[in-house]
Amino acid sequence: MKKVLAFAGSTSSTSINKKLATFTAQNLKNTDFDVIDLRDFPMEIYSSDAEKIGFPENAKKFTSLLDNYDGFILSLAEHNGSYAAAFKNIYDWSSRINNNVFRDKPLLLMATSPGPRGGLTVLEAGADRFARMGAKEVITFSLPSFQDNFQDGKIVNESLVSTLKEKISQFENAVNN
Repeated sequence: MKKVLAFAGSTSSTSINKKLATFTAQNLKNTDFDVIDLRDFPMEIYSSDAEKIGFPENAKKFTSLLDNYDGFILSLAEHNGSYAAAFKNIYDWSSRINNNVFRDKPLLLMATSPGPRGGLTVLEAGADRFARMGAKEVITFSLPSFQDNFQDGKIVNESLVSTLKEKISQFENAVNN
């Protein structure tokens, strides 16, 4: 059976994006999954000077982990309209180790936020960028107003659940074909 990696582009211990990524992975029907936490990969801030010294072990560990999966579920936190600093850092290091970050594999790219836009700005930026960094197919989903729409470990808005399940099915088809 194919296997995907799910994670949030956040290092918050209470990350709503990790909750969304985990919920989404748990709703896969025909695909195994692992969920990781970016807090398990601390590393210094990327710079060309730091790269001259060498790649951090956790950057190499994270990047090599991507080789072991058939697709990815990523839910991006939006900080001031962009990626969270911790995700941007691990993404920068990973792209220097292997520019084909997503390994020509499908990506279910999501975002959520407390507000009504559901992280749409970072979602659009990620969809545009990741398609050029090895995401074979980028399927997107935004969950607005997280506290209203996600309760007791699940999405409670039926329309949003239905939309996410369609996206999950599309993603699984891409992974398994």
